[in-house]
Amino acid sequence: MLLTDTHTHIYYHVDSHTLAEQMQRCFDKDIQRLFLPNVNSASISAVMKTVDAYPANCFPMLGLHPCDVKENYQEELAQIYTALQQHQVYAIGEIGLDLYWDKSTLEIQKDAFRQQVQWAKDLHLPIDIHCREAFDELFELLEELKDQKLFGVLHCFTGNFAQAQQAIDLGFALGIGGVVTFKKAGLDEVVKQIDLKHIVLETDAPYLAPVPFRGKQNESSYLYYIAQKIADLKEVSIADVAAITTENSKRIFGI
Repeated sequence: MLLTDTHTHIYYHVDSHTLAEQMQRCFDKDIQRLFLPNVNSASISAVMKTVDAYPANCFPMLGLHPCDVKENYQEELAQIYTALQQHQVYAIGEIGLDLYWDKSTLEIQKDAFRQQVQWAKDLHLPIDIHCREAFDELFELLEELKDQKLFGVLHCFTGNFAQAQQAIDLGFALGIGGVVTFKKAGLDEVVKQIDLKHIVLETDAPYLAPVPFRGKQNESSYLYYIAQKIADLKEVSIADVAAITTENSKRIFGI
């Protein structure tokens, strides 16, 4: 069995023994592929150090997280763009819109998103999208930017079925994480209606730990519990979920 965590910040532990311990727990659960999104220019080095330590298992993405789009965002983008010229990456991310923390930065978030989508198109890469309380604004942007080169993952998807279908129609897979295990979230009912060919698995570690670890620090080895929940919802084996979602990740990220 081969499981893929398409979105994890495991690199936060790069300078401690915790990284090796968490990676070993991943291997023990057949989680062999991990995709690492940075969030700003300062996090690039931690991502790359982790990739250097586990080159067969960890794959970098680079982008500017919407919560890090501040007054100096053009400087941040310039530094990240320079890093893109220096490293092989497998997606632009995580990028997107976040209106939960700060609605006042929406226009510069949109500008940063447009610029980074263009990078992805120029480099023939997928994008990894963060969206929090901004589905309408995001879909409006994606409709504006859509073409044959626009594709990727809507990370940490927590929307309804109509939003899921809209994302799929725009060429995006749904990144399903720990929220699918939360009783009152409603994501389980959405997942039941979505073909597995449109789903990839993720943890977003250290955030959003699945049941039975809800409320604790998340880690990539907990992907196993997310895969098992989806297997239960779909009434298939966890091996089937692993095979299909990993194949989806290979198609999207090209590795």
